[in-house]
Amino acid sequence: MTDTLETVEAPPRVGLLLRVLPTGLYAGRARVLVERSLLVNRRAWLAVVSGFFEPVFYLFAMGVGFGKLVGDVTGPGGEPISYVAYVAPALLAASAMNGAVYDATFNIFFKFKYAKLYDAMLATPLGPLDVAIGEIAWALLRGALYAFGFLSVMLVMGLITSPWALLALPAALLIAFSFAAIGMACTTFMRSWQDFDLVQLALMPMFLFSTTFFPLAVYPGPVQVGVQCLPLYHAIEIMRSLCTGYVDVSLLGHLLYFLVMAAIGVLVASRRLGVLLLR
Repeated sequence: MTDTLETVEAPPRVGLLLRVLPTGLYAGRARVLVERSLLVNRRAWLAVVSGFFEPVFYLFAMGVGFGKLVGDVTGPGGEPISYVAYVAPALLAASAMNGAVYDATFNIFFKFKYAKLYDAMLATPLGPLDVAIGEIAWALLRGALYAFGFLSVMLVMGLITSPWALLALPAALLIAFSFAAIGMACTTFMRSWQDFDLVQLALMPMFLFSTTFFPLAVYPGPVQVGVQCLPLYHAIEIMRSLCTGYVDVSLLGHLLYFLVMAAIGVLVASRRLGVLLLR
């Protein structure tokens, strides 16, 4: 098993993708898991990219369709912007979240509970931290793929008007990594497929109420505080600021939120895998 993990050769296109990835995301032994995921999913690319279409459908239905009835709304800097330009950055954040969470929950649960893949991996020099970082990095790539596709749609529709939007993709990488880390950590506590109803129970309200379609000011004071605790709210604030060009010091607070979230997720996921697989 050790030889297989260390000497497997990737096809040219897979190898090219590995070379252009940021080195810190797959350095060392965790890189093997990213390569394995690329090899496994190269023939199931339609299933991988299918999650990209949901926010695009929301963009056309709510942003373009419903936006005709709403007209202009107030942007982050107080300036009037079209409703579709207001909704699009929020759906970009949701796209990065969905790509990361779905891969870091359902797929990892199957590998962990049924395929027993991680038991075999830990019989090699790979450790729990390597497994956690490798799987989270693959989920990050899926979230980044969704974000890049959605950014391309926004560009074609003329919804990117600020040079700050160039930083939206790196921001999406951080958002995807954080959601993937927390998703994997939560998956280690799942007991059966029925527990994944809780994932939908968390994602759907967060998607609907994290200022995706309307501003925070519409909520009463106490509800605003609760919304501001949600991770998707901070992701939307980052994307909306970058895409509209209204960037201020508050952006650092939103970024710090995701750095802490990612650190907690990786720590919990690696420790839980160590407890469950090495006991």
